[in-house]
Amino acid sequence: MAKALEEKRKPKSSWKQDPERVKAEIIKAAMAEFAQNGLSGAKIDDISARTSTSKRMIYYYFEDKEALYLRALEAAYSKVRQGEEKLDLDGLPPVEALERLVAFTFDHHRKNPDFIRMVMIENVHHAEFLNASQVIRGLNKKAVGRLETLIERGQVSGDFRDEIDPVELHWQISAISVFNVSNRPTFSSLFGKSLYTREGQDRLRARAVSMVLGDVLKR
Repeated sequence: MAKALEEKRKPKSSWKQDPERVKAEIIKAAMAEFAQNGLSGAKIDDISARTSTSKRMIYYYFEDKEALYLRALEAAYSKVRQGEEKLDLDGLPPVEALERLVAFTFDHHRKNPDFIRMVMIENVHHAEFLNASQVIRGLNKKAVGRLETLIERGQVSGDFRDEIDPVELHWQISAISVFNVSNRPTFSSLFGKSLYTREGQDRLRARAVSMVLGDVLKR
């Protein structure tokens, strides 16, 4: 009876009027729930409680919890790749473009810890869902292609050294930016929280840019 009353209290008009907004709301809530509790620990009831929709509607749109998890994972990757596209790297000199990309990646990951937790959870699952997603494969192929173009421009201009692998460069940028978020609890517990103040993060972002450019620029 209590569940039936709860279903009646939730607004239903938006389901038909704006289904894309409803699905986006569900995905956002799901991302927070999965990031907090993992795939096995997350519950559709708890995801529903974070939204103005019902458990029944979540199943209607996404079929099951695993399908919703995959959509949330795809949305997380889409957000960072869309941010990269907005940087207009092709319109900047190669060195400035790489500086902007590294700084953006560092800041995006810092401001979106749920994305990093989702990536960590997917690693626990040995990338099972990521491997099943053509969406994520396509997004990351574009990201590496964008880096490849940037590297070629930097080599033509004489700024970048030869034999830079775009996948290795992507790994390097990701490694620095992900560690800053993924290991924050343990690192700050062991060494204090000074690196996680605004000033500390500004310094680390500047060092991240310097480290990447120091490896890429001609010496």
